[in-house]
Amino acid sequence: MSLVYAPDSAVAIVADWAWRPNSGIVTRSTGQEIPMAKGWHILGAGAIGCLFADALASSGAPTTLVLRANTPSAPPLQMERNGQTHTRSLSSTNAPDVSPIDHLLVTTKAYDVVSSVNSVRHRLTADATIVLLANGLGYAEDVASLVPGANLYCGTTTEGAFRRAPWHICHAGRGQTLLGAFAGRASTPDWFDDWQALKLECRWTNTIHAALWHKLAINCAINPLTARHRCHNGELANNPVFARQVTELCKEIADVSRAAGFDDIAHSIKGDAFDVIQRTAANRSSMLQDTLAGRSTEIEFITGHLVNRAEQLDIEVPANRDLLEQIRNA
Repeated sequence: MSLVYAPDSAVAIVADWAWRPNSGIVTRSTGQEIPMAKGWHILGAGAIGCLFADALASSGAPTTLVLRANTPSAPPLQMERNGQTHTRSLSSTNAPDVSPIDHLLVTTKAYDVVSSVNSVRHRLTADATIVLLANGLGYAEDVASLVPGANLYCGTTTEGAFRRAPWHICHAGRGQTLLGAFAGRASTPDWFDDWQALKLECRWTNTIHAALWHKLAINCAINPLTARHRCHNGELANNPVFARQVTELCKEIADVSRAAGFDDIAHSIKGDAFDVIQRTAANRSSMLQDTLAGRSTEIEFITGHLVNRAEQLDIEVPANRDLLEQIRNA
């Protein structure tokens, strides 16, 4: 028997079934209770955050956007996909509110991850689940220290989404999302069953740190150069000077990857980087977009993290270090 959600009612009822949103339980008149999807709070209402909020809400999971203090309630979200646009109304709350949060998805910029989690720390339940889905590396360790009792997970996604206008998101390309436990190998958590029901492809991995490092390596080879040269991704392959710079960066990235224990990534990084450049030739990297808009970039959590790791491993990375300084001073 299917459920019909009444948007103006506190419960959704079909015949003798009722949904209690705050409890995540479906109750029948006989008293029988059936578990429903976990409720999720989304911290970071950018393109990726809204994409996953829409997918979770579409699957039936109670979904709430967490907005900054004193921010008005979120207006209806317009989600564009394959030339079709649908509108979805999402619940929202402000970070300083006090209602508890037991499942939190963080999709902010890398430099906002720790402060954003801290802004809702008073609302997190003792064993809250936190999923970090942001660019770069280096913030998860700080989150683990900030909320030591939480169950911490990390993810990386190749879903393509961008903001056409405020609260109008275009899902421009389908990809894959990998998720895993920050602490390392772990059995698949019960909440992941709900994520497998999403219309987005989500997979569990016990090697999430390798997946995160691979994403970092690709970003180090592409994003800073596009910001430095103010160019689309494809120009890094089409321009011989830029292509040599990509190769030089990849050699250093391979040296660090190998020393860090990621031999497969060290072996494939150059080919993988140029493959991504070709497949995303018309794209403007997020770092380029931030640079052109005069916003802060995520360079400290991308190339900055690589350079810091190289120092720990006593490896010289002059090309990456020079690029880091150029973006810092841009």
